[in-house]
Amino acid sequence: MHDLSQFRANLDSIAERLATRGFQLDVAQFRALDVERRAAITESEQLKAQKKSASVEIGKLRQQGADTAELQQKGRAMDERMAALDERVKELDESFRTMLAGIPNIPHESVPVGKSSDDNVEVRRWGQPREFDFQPKPHWDLGADLKILDLERAAKITGARFAVYWGAGARLERALMNFMLDVQTREHGYTEVFPPCMINSASLYGTGQLPKFKADLFKVEEHDLWLAPTAEVPVTNLFRDETLEAGALPISLCAYTPCFRSEAGSYGRDVRGIIRVHQFHKVEMVKFARAEQSYDELEKMTANAEDILKRLGLPFRTVVLCTGDMGSSAAKTYDVEVWLPGQNAYKEISSCSNCEAYQARRASIRAKSAKGKAEYVHTLNGSGLPIGRTWVAIVENYQQRDGSILIPEALQPYFGAERIEAESQTFH
Repeated sequence: MHDLSQFRANLDSIAERLATRGFQLDVAQFRALDVERRAAITESEQLKAQKKSASVEIGKLRQQGADTAELQQKGRAMDERMAALDERVKELDESFRTMLAGIPNIPHESVPVGKSSDDNVEVRRWGQPREFDFQPKPHWDLGADLKILDLERAAKITGARFAVYWGAGARLERALMNFMLDVQTREHGYTEVFPPCMINSASLYGTGQLPKFKADLFKVEEHDLWLAPTAEVPVTNLFRDETLEAGALPISLCAYTPCFRSEAGSYGRDVRGIIRVHQFHKVEMVKFARAEQSYDELEKMTANAEDILKRLGLPFRTVVLCTGDMGSSAAKTYDVEVWLPGQNAYKEISSCSNCEAYQARRASIRAKSAKGKAEYVHTLNGSGLPIGRTWVAIVENYQQRDGSILIPEALQPYFGAERIEAESQTFH
């Protein structure tokens, strides 16, 4: 959501900036609504002044015993007109709210202009992709060979784009969850929360998924409940309709949750394996910050995501997304992309975004300064990390010629072993 007064004062420049992300603001419609609204308010105020003068005049005439029927009739007509004008202003205000709710965030001035991921700008790399002395396999083959990943049975019990993990595969998922939460809470200063993974429509509106991205969500029939697409939604909405103390900011929270996405716009992309699935698990980072500190917090959050990959010894690169590739709620986003040798490509594993006041305005999250003035906070969110994609990165990067998988040293205390070898269950 946007500040209406900001749009009025900077309409043309805002329209130009929004156009860089592929959104065409209907400037003519905005101005027409604004002119009609201002005219209705002006006429209503003029009628109120006339009504006040008429009431004084009626009082004087009554004292003189004069007939006031005609003036009273005019007064009633003015009341009806004022009521109609006030109702029209309410309708126009709702039109503005509806219009503003469908407009994406304004890109920060530091965001590069571009149309697609081809125009994203790499800002750094860490680690060198491993050189194998054999042909590396993709994770779907490794998982099947080791009997730790079962996509066929998942499709049987649920459908396509779901996964079943067996034995060491399930243990690796659990180890990654605990490892990520411990690093973020013990070393990066986040407070862990464990929110519901079913959320209401107001929460999804607050973070910007509704109404625009309804097709990407799973709805619970006959209830105002949805399956959370990311912990960003319930965690950000923890403070919906609240005023925080500015001195408490920044607030840094992290949460492990299952995430559910329909992947409505991803037909034909990453159809094999578990890169893009309908259910996955993730450790999410969320921050609430003052406006003047939010971009420093974005840098810290991105570094926190990168630190997980560094500890696991997984090569990655970080890019800043161009205007045309950002999510609707973001003012600036860094994507961290991990190297996957089984696919010979970098794949996104974390997105860290500063949404500025866009979500806070929709969710009514403010902070009160020492002077007592309440202002909208800036909200930030980032993956720290998605567990399934990190699972894939470990399996593919640490595969050995004999088909086993080495476990990164930092993860071994959580996993309880140094290597994954083929599972021996006879029921496979």
